[in-house]
Amino acid sequence: ERTGGLRPPFLFSLLFCLQTAVFAQPEVIGLAPVDQTTTMVDGRAQVLAEVPTKLRVFGSNLTRSTWLSFAKRHGVKGAPCNDWRKSEPFPLLSEGFSDSVAVVSVTVKLLEKGEVYFLCVKAEDDPLEPWFYQGNSTTLQITTEEQEVKSYLLPLWMQVIFIIILLTLSGLFSGLNLGLMALDPTELKIVQNVGNEKEREYARKIAPLRVHGNLLLCTLLLGNVLVNNTLTILLDDLSSGLIAVIGATAGIVIFGEIVPQSVCSRHGLAVGARTIMITKFFMLLTFPVAYPISKVLDWVLGQEIGTVYSREKLLELMKMQHQFQEIEKHEINIISGALELRQKTVTDIMTPSEQCFMLDIEAILDFDTMSEIMKQGFTRIPVYEGDRDNITALLFVKDLAFVDPDDCTPLKTIIKFYNHQLTWTFADTTLDVMLEEFRKGHSHMAFVQRVNSEGEGDPFYEMIGVVTLEDVIEEIIKAEIVDETDIYIDNKFQNKVPNRRALQDFSAFRPADEKPKISPQLMLASYQYMATSIDLFKPELISETVLRRLLQQDVVVDLKVKVDQKESTSNNIYTNGKPADYFVLILQGRVEVRAGKEGLTYETGPFSHFGEAAIVASGLVNQPQIGISSSQSLVYVPDYSVHAITDVQYIRIRRAHYMAARQATLLERQPRTPAESESEDIFGKEWEKANKQHSARGSSRSLHKGSNPSLSPENHVFLTPGSHPSLSPGHSLSPGTQPPAIPPGLHRGRADKYATSENVPLLTRDSPNSSANGSRADLDVESGRTQNGKVQPSPDANQSVDSSVEMTKETTC
Repeated sequence: ERTGGLRPPFLFSLLFCLQTAVFAQPEVIGLAPVDQTTTMVDGRAQVLAEVPTKLRVFGSNLTRSTWLSFAKRHGVKGAPCNDWRKSEPFPLLSEGFSDSVAVVSVTVKLLEKGEVYFLCVKAEDDPLEPWFYQGNSTTLQITTEEQEVKSYLLPLWMQVIFIIILLTLSGLFSGLNLGLMALDPTELKIVQNVGNEKEREYARKIAPLRVHGNLLLCTLLLGNVLVNNTLTILLDDLSSGLIAVIGATAGIVIFGEIVPQSVCSRHGLAVGARTIMITKFFMLLTFPVAYPISKVLDWVLGQEIGTVYSREKLLELMKMQHQFQEIEKHEINIISGALELRQKTVTDIMTPSEQCFMLDIEAILDFDTMSEIMKQGFTRIPVYEGDRDNITALLFVKDLAFVDPDDCTPLKTIIKFYNHQLTWTFADTTLDVMLEEFRKGHSHMAFVQRVNSEGEGDPFYEMIGVVTLEDVIEEIIKAEIVDETDIYIDNKFQNKVPNRRALQDFSAFRPADEKPKISPQLMLASYQYMATSIDLFKPELISETVLRRLLQQDVVVDLKVKVDQKESTSNNIYTNGKPADYFVLILQGRVEVRAGKEGLTYETGPFSHFGEAAIVASGLVNQPQIGISSSQSLVYVPDYSVHAITDVQYIRIRRAHYMAARQATLLERQPRTPAESESEDIFGKEWEKANKQHSARGSSRSLHKGSNPSLSPENHVFLTPGSHPSLSPGHSLSPGTQPPAIPPGLHRGRADKYATSENVPLLTRDSPNSSANGSRADLDVESGRTQNGKVQPSPDANQSVDSSVEMTKETTC
């Protein structure tokens, strides 16, 4: 009733639980090892005697005040063991503590063989608190073993000394292996010969041992291996295996390899010389093993020769020395240039033939030619015949010492007199061979040729350039040699010399009245060719006397072609579409003709002539000019270009001069008294008139500054088959009129095909300031045409002469 209806059994159970919770005793059910020194033997934990050992405790109701102890006598669980304990009490540690698991550190004495310790526990740290057995289970028992006492091979202090000595020897062998073996016999000989005093002394000490290279190598390697193995054994004796391996590796790598090799790599000669006695001692010590091995190596590998440098390696070695300032830059260039001679060919240094200054063998050594030679500044000049690739001779400037420019000596004469030897070489000739050829003294200039097998036909030799002794020397010293006359630093790349003063002008030595000169033989040949082969200059039109006088005038032109301006229009004799008023006969040199819209090109040479239609009215001779008023004049516009590709000498006769020669011929053929014939210079007067007229026209054109009214589009008239009555297909001529005939000389297959419907010359009216009576009057006299433009039968010779005398002989260009 007082309990509110609670049953007695329930109250009993609650009271029992409270009593058990308050008065429960700690209970241990097992022990397990924690340290690696503790092992399990037959289910029992085996610990080292007299060594603190940690054990893990498993149980229940464990508290921080629970103590453990051990007894040698067994007892049932819960029995008191106060009288049988044989060890000190051990408290539970706070490490990983709980009421069921804890850790305890125990130290027990060594048991006799077969004895075990049994676990006893008490709940409080109270001397009066009883100890109770925990049972006889093997998990609650421990056994002991005696701790092993390690013995050393040598006393500890002695082992430490030996380890230090072995590390030193390991480093010495490793360093000498690098320092001595890196000094091959070749380098030792170099040091003995050119080293400083200390280096020579060191080299003399090492040389006897270094001669036996394989024996020295075997000694050092055997000593190094022996020392390293002994060092590992001693370190293993002092510590466990892993520590010995790590310690030996660290000691050998740092003190036996890295440090000594870094020192001996720079001072190997000095270290090897100062430790020579140690090396000899170990050679003697390892001789029984090292000597046979070294002999086998000598037999298999052969005799040690030493380091031999190739050209490339030696060149690179020289370049590397520059960074240490041992060798100057220019010295390295000279050495490298000499080493590279065999690797380079003449094509690498030659001057291409296109850039070479050459002379045509047909050239005349006049003032212009010799002035050009002096301006170029070369001492040797190739001479070609025909094509520039056809080198036939060599001209030395000193050969011209006794040549007078006024003599106009042919170059061929000088060439034949001196007859210098030509040196030819192939394109793949190396520079060392070329230098040896120049050294023989035959010539200091060689012409480079190659076999050209391109295209159809047989292969042939082709000259591609020029190489000189100076080019080879410049390649050796790796620099350009420039003298006081050089224009270019490098002939191959045409780099000009900077700040070079202007070349001397030799025009001050030219005579004031000097004119282009030709030899009498060439003048005679020109006269005969013009008088017999060119219709406009045949005796029927121009007498022999007048033609000779005409050729003696200033009609010879020398055109010099500069190497760097070959494609310039200044080398044009005729230009397509540009009016011209002169006839040209090529005497010397080569020209290139480009004709028509298609640009057909061909080359021609001496005694080729152009521009016959430029010096006559519309290219027709002694034919009526119908449809042209008296205020009109003719302008010849070629449809081709004539371009000089070599130095050219030609005869140029302008229309005014030609008409003056025609007029002089007509006047000469008039009946005159002997006194008049002797006293009157008819050609001279006509020539003077023509020159005055040409000068007046030049002044008039200069005043217009390029805008000539006579060339304006409204004054241009093209002769076409439909515009010219004499050329119209359906035109009927009046009685007594002959159709215009084309001179035979215009059908010779040359560029002067001007009478076609496309190439009829251009007609233009004269400018207002010019006279219309000059060329028109001359043409009227020859064609029988009156002033009103009507065609009449040709008058007789006397009437023609009389009318021509009365007219002004002015001609237009």
